[in-house]
Amino acid sequence: MCLIVWDWDPESKNLLLLSNRDEAYQRPTLPLHAWPDSNIYAGKDLEALGTWLGCSRTGRMAAVTNFRNGKVSNPQAKSRGELVTQFLSTALDAEEYINEIETQANTYNAFNLLVFDGETLAGFESHTGQILTMLPGISGVSNAGFDTPWPKLVATKSGLSHLRETKSVSEEDYFALLSDSRLASLNTCPSTGVPQHIEHQLSAVFIKMPGYGTRASSLVQIDPVAISFQERTFNERGLQGQTNLQFSIGA
Repeated sequence: MCLIVWDWDPESKNLLLLSNRDEAYQRPTLPLHAWPDSNIYAGKDLEALGTWLGCSRTGRMAAVTNFRNGKVSNPQAKSRGELVTQFLSTALDAEEYINEIETQANTYNAFNLLVFDGETLAGFESHTGQILTMLPGISGVSNAGFDTPWPKLVATKSGLSHLRETKSVSEEDYFALLSDSRLASLNTCPSTGVPQHIEHQLSAVFIKMPGYGTRASSLVQIDPVAISFQERTFNERGLQGQTNLQFSIGA
């Protein structure tokens, strides 16, 4: 996953989250579904058997993004997708889980992890070792540290802020933010070690490149009693399908 933006209200425990997962089109993936013999609701990466974003019937949520630095990934490293599934299955709270993962972070390629246990929304940057308890309001992360002002993140946070101030907002409005395929100005693109023309293509919120692009857009809405999880999946030809799940927490 390459973009996550959310609006968090610690007082009400309400969390709204938007995300795009960018991946090679050929990588085999299952869309959002209830995992058999599990409390997990998520899409599934059939290559490494983890996920990029998931929720649980116990009211948990977790998501992960890669940290892009232009270096070749270690093929022997553990799958970052298991960071999500482990949290959704554990009894540890958000802080306890991140403290445990901090000691193992070097066994994975660099990542940003976001976890929600129903009470606390917390993040971890493996490249800095920084642990964050998320403040109220709108924040986000892409393939750099949390709230690093990449153009795509700035634009999506601004768009979400505008929607949250609007009286009548539809789910289509949220998905419209995630479908923005405009490229940033070349001089505003970050330098992460990949070729400049690739960096430019990756600056869009919704990516479409030869062989690679946004594979899933998700809208997650959590309150203390229920979760709504919607996902739209894409391939190189465009929209592939949509899944809408709603379930009560603890039921």
